Amino acid sequence: MHTTNDIYKEIRPYNDSEVNGAIERLVNDDEFITAILNYRFPQLSGIFGWLLRPIIRRFLVNKWSNINTVEDVQNHVAKYMAATLEQSCDAITHSGLEKLDKNKAYLFVSNHRDIAMDPAIVNWCLFNQGFKSVRIAIGDNLLKKPCATELMRLNKSFIVKRSIKAPREMMKALGLLSSYIADSIETGHSIWIAQKEGRAKDGNDKTEPAILKMFNMEGRKRKQSFSEFMASLNIVPVAISYENDPCDIAKAQELDQIRTKGSYEKGELEDIDSIIKGIVGEKRRIHVSFGDVIGASFETPEDLAVEIDRQITQNYKLFPANYLAADIEHESVTAQERQMFEDKLASQSTGVADILKKMYAYPAEKQQG
Repeated sequence: MHTTNDIYKEIRPYNDSEVNGAIERLVNDDEFITAILNYRFPQLSGIFGWLLRPIIRRFLVNKWSNINTVEDVQNHVAKYMAATLEQSCDAITHSGLEKLDKNKAYLFVSNHRDIAMDPAIVNWCLFNQGFKSVRIAIGDNLLKKPCATELMRLNKSFIVKRSIKAPREMMKALGLLSSYIADSIETGHSIWIAQKEGRAKDGNDKTEPAILKMFNMEGRKRKQSFSEFMASLNIVPVAISYENDPCDIAKAQELDQIRTKGSYEKGELEDIDSIIKGIVGEKRRIHVSFGDVIGASFETPEDLAVEIDRQITQNYKLFPANYLAADIEHESVTAQERQMFEDKLASQSTGVADILKKMYAYPAEKQQG
């Protein structure tokens, strides 16, 4: 987007000319430096914080001195990803990429289990197979701190304004988002977006037709039929499955509290904690299934949602925990797997354990369907 009339400036990722400015703002952001301090040196951050801050700042200035373009950022992130995945998971596999064309842009509509890892893992699979990385849709609810916005926009994220409440403003923001997505695909940039707002905390992956209606706002503006415009976006459903979800107990406790108390109050740093736990927590094996490109055969958002759900359900790779939770006999389930799963359930109250079990059972039950 190097046009003089930069209509997407508010929401789009940074381009090359903005990288240095963003890095400079990050390095000078006290909250960002404090976050690194608390995360890397929690025991020293209180007493020696004032001493360590300038050292961390200098370290970052040196470390990032050769980052000048979006691609530099991506290569840097890829190195971090390699190290993180090495520590937090046993294997990453993928299927379906052989059906896609490296020279085409796709709109990847994905199930959503983990805030940061879902798009990162999809990107990782694409990157390693010689595809261009994706632009990532991220809700502004996760960008309450300026440093979070800087980091995300540096890493090819664009902003979905969820916090707007006024209907007219909301429609305007959605129209801009729809236009940006279409423009990205037309200019050769793939996109990752979740099939619904927020994670599927209960394990039931379902596409919200409202998201597909948002995609189509640009189509309506262009006076194209729904099916024709959707086909032009090259939608590919993506199913990500984690053998172990590092945030599973936290999700189950939240759902249990909503069930018993009627509501759940999020802590101020809860989203950040979920992001960190999702990145560093143990995931065991991960599989990403890329589905088939959706053609022009769906006339309504509801019909299209059914097709995306069908592909995600069918392509979701089941692991032993899924079979165990759904009480389905399967040769991949060993005595050790059974013991591990039973121990996890036994460590929680009955209410939380029931939700945990259902969370892992859903994908298997739906496939058996």
